[in-house]
Amino acid sequence: MTALPEWMHPPRAEGWLAEDLDRLPEAPRHTELIDGALVFMMSPQRAWHARLVTALTNALTTQAPAGFEIEREMTIRLDARNRPEPDLLVTSAAYDPDRTFFDAAEVLLAVEVVSPESAHRDRGVKLRKYAEAGIPHYWRIEDEDGAPVVHAYELDEPTRSYVASGIHRGVLRRPVPFDIDIDLAGLIPPRP
Repeated sequence: MTALPEWMHPPRAEGWLAEDLDRLPEAPRHTELIDGALVFMMSPQRAWHARLVTALTNALTTQAPAGFEIEREMTIRLDARNRPEPDLLVTSAAYDPDRTFFDAAEVLLAVEVVSPESAHRDRGVKLRKYAEAGIPHYWRIEDEDGAPVVHAYELDEPTRSYVASGIHRGVLRRPVPFDIDIDLAGLIPPRP
C-alpha cells in the first residue's frame, strides 16, 4: 500500500473542515469537501462537459440583469463539513477577486453537469445537501444522446427539500432566479 502524502492526512480526528480547503495548495483543482472528507475529481473531464459548462456560463452571463453574477467552479460553504464545487452558480454577491468560496446564503442557483464519476453525488448527495443549506434553485444537467437535458428544482422552504419544477429539452425557459431563455440545442455542437 502506498503511503499518502502528508497533506492528505486530516488535521484532526473528526476530519476536514470547510476552511481547511483554503490551506491545501497541494490539493488538485476541483477538490471538494463532502461530510468532512476530501473528494477529488479523478477521471478526465469530457469535452461535452467542458463545452456545455462554458456555453451555459456565457448564456447566463449574457442574460443576467445587474446585480447577478455567474461564477464557474467555485465552492459553496454549506456548513462546517461541506464545501462542494458546482460546475457553476448564480449569486447576488458582489464580485470579489480574492474570494475562494461562497456561503450558501449567497447562492441563488447551483448547477451540476453530470458525468459518470459524479453521477451519484450530483443526483443524490448534492441535491439533498444544497436543499438542506437553503439554496433556492438547483439544476442537474444530463447528457441525453449528446443533447443537454436540464432537470430543474426549486426549494420547498418548510421541508428544506427540492421539488422538481421541470425537465427541459431543446429550450430552457425559467423565470427564476431571473428571466432565462436558452436554446439548449445550440449549446453543444451535434455529434459527428
